[in-house]
Amino acid sequence: MKRIFMFTLVILLVLGGVAAYITYLLPNTFEGDRFINVSKGESFHQVQALLDSAGILRSKLFFEIAGRSLDLTTRMQVGKYRFRSGMSNTEILEDLRTGKTIEAITLTIPEGARATRQARIYAKHLGIDSSRFMALVYDTVFARSQGIASSSFEGYLMPNTYKFFWQEDEAEVIRAMVQEFWRVLDDSLEQIVTSKGRTLHEILTLASIVESETSIDSERAMIAGVYLNRLKKKMRLEADPTVQYILEDGPRRLYYSDLQKESAYNTYLHRGLPPGPINNPGKAAIYAAIFPAKNKYIFFVASGGGGHKFSKTYEEHMKAVRRLRKLRAQRAAKQEG
Repeated sequence: MKRIFMFTLVILLVLGGVAAYITYLLPNTFEGDRFINVSKGESFHQVQALLDSAGILRSKLFFEIAGRSLDLTTRMQVGKYRFRSGMSNTEILEDLRTGKTIEAITLTIPEGARATRQARIYAKHLGIDSSRFMALVYDTVFARSQGIASSSFEGYLMPNTYKFFWQEDEAEVIRAMVQEFWRVLDDSLEQIVTSKGRTLHEILTLASIVESETSIDSERAMIAGVYLNRLKKKMRLEADPTVQYILEDGPRRLYYSDLQKESAYNTYLHRGLPPGPINNPGKAAIYAAIFPAKNKYIFFVASGGGGHKFSKTYEEHMKAVRRLRKLRAQRAAKQEG
């Protein structure tokens, strides 16, 4: 009887040891590295489901037993995690508690993107609250705390490649972009802007229009020069991007009726620069606005080959316009054929 008891005890101890090994120490194996994003407010079961759907867990049941027995189901760090094959349940749970393998997320904000588009990019790739981001963009008190003398951050959110953590605080994202803006627009450049008799806000407004007009570096300063020539002659800028800015369904092809839409941003109706930037220009466009090319051009239109045709007179301009229309008609006919 005693021998049977001892045998049973040994079996139970062995089974218990095996169960403990499987629950806490058995490696979870899979090919390659696996990633999950743990968001604010997610429960243990939600995170467990993420791990399981990513193919990280050998067994959801044993992982839950490990988490509850170790009291590691309520202390999880928010972030993007990288899990490598061979991690045990205990190691994964400890990782979630300490955030050891949390990684920064690298993403590029393109030149000329409006704050609304930036908000969508960050919401998709960083998991931020786009509504709160936009509320902060138009927070004048916050703007002034960052040295921005404007009613919003539009124009001051410098495009670049950034590294942030998953669900980074929206205010910190904006601070980082503004910090990069001030790195580009240092004191020496501000002095140059002042010496030219313009405000930084005006320069950024012009730069945002230039950014929307061309992506060709060699044309940026030329276009800035054209718009300054029009300003000096008290002509309307008649810049299509400023009309696109006020369209609810834009950007799209513009119609004559669009040019009649009443808005302070409509440069077909109002002389001078619009009230503020229509997007967030990059460094090249800002430099073009600060250092425009001196020229006598008053007009420009797409050449049909990727660039623009610049003209000094209205007659030259209309000739270029007719050439562009003819070229587009030929291309359309060729596509239909």
